[in-house]
This record gives sequence, C-alpha cells and structure tokens, in this order.
Amino acid sequence: MLNMQGLSKVYRTEVVETYALRDFSLQVREGEFVAVTGPSGSGKTTFLTIAGLLEEFSGGEYWLDGVDTRGLNDRQRSRLRNEKIGFVFQSFNLIPDLDVFDNVDVPLRYRGLPAAERRRRIGEVLERVGLCARARHYAAQMSGGQQQRVAIARALVGRPALLLADEPTGNLDTHMARGVMELLEELHGGGATIVMVTHDPQLAARAQRQVHIMDGQLLELVPFADETLRTAALA
Repeated sequence: MLNMQGLSKVYRTEVVETYALRDFSLQVREGEFVAVTGPSGSGKTTFLTIAGLLEEFSGGEYWLDGVDTRGLNDRQRSRLRNEKIGFVFQSFNLIPDLDVFDNVDVPLRYRGLPAAERRRRIGEVLERVGLCARARHYAAQMSGGQQQRVAIARALVGRPALLLADEPTGNLDTHMARGVMELLEELHGGGATIVMVTHDPQLAARAQRQVHIMDGQLLELVPFADETLRTAALA
C-alpha cells in the first residue's frame, strides 16, 4: 500500500542544508494499522506530509497503492490524493459554517459525484461513526469526540486506500480519546489501512505495528507491538 525506499527530504538555504528525512525506507501492507512515534522535530510531520502527497521529496522512491509518485505534477498529485488518501487531523479541521452532512460532502464534491450517490455515501459513513442523528448539527453544537468522528467520516467517505491520522486524539480528553481509538480499531478490523502519528506510547501500543523516527531516520520497527504493553493499553 505504502512503499518508501531510500527517501530523503532536504531543506536548503544559501548557507545550510537540513535533512528532515534521510535514507528513509518503510513499507505498509494493505490492511495494516501502523503507529508512527518519535520526539518533536524527529521528522514525523515531514513523513506524514510526504505520505499524504502534500509535499514533494528530494530523493528516493514513494509508491502509493502501486502508483509511482515521482514526477507527478500538482494536478496529478491532487487527484491521486483525493482518490487514495483520507486525512484525520488533531484539530478536526471542520468548516464551522457547514453542518455535519455538508462537511462530509466536501471531498465528494471535488470528485464531481452525482448528488444521489453523495447522499448515499454520506449516510453510510455517518451511520458507521454513529452520527446519523447529528447530520444537520454544526461543529459548535458537538463535543470534541463527536467532531473527530465527523472528521473520520469525512476521511472515509471517499473510500480511500490509506487513512492518515495525525495525532487524532491530541485534543481530546481520556474518555473521548478512547472512543476515537476504538473506532479506528474497528475500521482496521474491517480492513482499513491506517497510519497514525502519535506521541502517546499507550495509543501506539494499540496499533498492529510501531515505527519510531529519530532525526529523520527509521530507528526501530516493532512488529505487532509488544503484547504486554498492548494488553495494558487495551485494558
């Protein structure tokens, strides 16, 4: 699903080169749930923006669901991103002037789908995240956990091959965070491929596999998470 080989990202000025990623190689199989951890400034955000086709890389290869992303122009990258990737952000990024239904509708409008097909898909994903009764509510009328569920519904409505979650519980209290993680686990159980960036080791332990990034390099792969820590996280 996601295949990065020898990836690098260099930020250059007239006097200095800064490597945000260096010789970075990672594969994520279809149906995996991978947690990406690492300290601030380690390269997690750069990895996520490149994985989400929001930023170009300097060297190496990145294949997304069998598509070589090297050399794609902005329009091609935007189309591939809209077709293949769903995003869940820490700050929800809902449009305050739109209700739940219309927020979820946004990515479908970009695809130009017929109204009837859009309504059907929106109804399906809102039912999946338990928010059918809130379809005409606005973000200000909902809790943080409910807003994040709307964001997840918006990410899923386009039926993406890959779901990228950037600190999806970072703005939530413990109870709401647990509910969002349970939803992500449910989606993974249904076959979704998920890559989640998190600072929380307990949340990372709930993923199927953990990846640790330090100074732009992949330092550690933990296959299928330590069962002791995973059991504790699920308790």
